[in-house]
Amino acid sequence: MNNSKEMAALAVQALEDKKGEDIKVIDITEVSVLADYFVIASGMNKNQVQALVDNVDETLGRAGYECKQVEGYQTANWILQDYGDIIVHIFDSENRLFYDLERIWRDGKTVDPETLKK
Repeated sequence: MNNSKEMAALAVQALEDKKGEDIKVIDITEVSVLADYFVIASGMNKNQVQALVDNVDETLGRAGYECKQVEGYQTANWILQDYGDIIVHIFDSENRLFYDLERIWRDGKTVDPETLKK
């Protein structure tokens, strides 16, 4: 299993563990050099959004992956975690609809989170 796929699978698991909503994975290898995968999820409120971020950080950290940058943690309406090969975006519901990353990155391939785990 390549690192980015493993990282995305771990991020999805961490988001599921904290009841992240509408978790999506987009393979952007063909459309961008930014990363291999975007992992996108929503939380119900600021506390849950921050808990999702904390759990992703802890889970990936335990696996030896270091977050290079975090943006938006204090406001918690859109938090971006950059792990190099994957970028995790965690939104509150309102900002998820507003920014609509799935539409912006529709040229990427949507990946079933379950297939990452295999």
